[in-house]
Amino acid sequence: MRNLKYAILGLVNREPMTGYDIKKAFDSRGLTNFWHAEHSQIYPEMKKLVAEGLVEYETVIRGEKLETKLYRITPAGKKDFHDWLRDDVEIERTYKDVFRLRTFFNESLSQEEYLKLLRSQLMQHRQKRDMLRFYLETDFSTLPRFKTKQMGDYLVLDGAVRRETTYVEWLEHCIDVFENGTPGEPVDLIE
Repeated sequence: MRNLKYAILGLVNREPMTGYDIKKAFDSRGLTNFWHAEHSQIYPEMKKLVAEGLVEYETVIRGEKLETKLYRITPAGKKDFHDWLRDDVEIERTYKDVFRLRTFFNESLSQEEYLKLLRSQLMQHRQKRDMLRFYLETDFSTLPRFKTKQMGDYLVLDGAVRRETTYVEWLEHCIDVFENGTPGEPVDLIE
């Protein structure tokens, strides 16, 4: 499935955008917490969307002479996008996490080497969690209304804070295990 296709359709469904605007949106606080796309991926996908009749564009002048394409979603694009939104898909088989892969093979490192990696990851994830919390508190002093783009932004940002908080807790647990040799409280696997 071409998930980038639907990310772009969702953006131009909100409002007409240039390719530059789309790239900026992927780098924004909302999308960057769960989705990433490079310039080299966006423009080929835009060409496919135009060829499929899901997006159309008009050439507009920005500034004094700069010509740019302003993309907007077509009725067929809206239908395809809404069909995709309504589709309840199974979760992805595995989320790829390089540090967890290193953790899986930690026996090949000394305790000091692995603890150094754990502490580095802990510092990075704490910084990311704190930054995300700041954005959440700064951008959303009140809960947004349903059926606004702000509600989606809020929910995704809140999810990113929760994800990083859980990752920090896991890293702290790993450090405790490696420093103290005790597994701590067992996780209740049965709900």
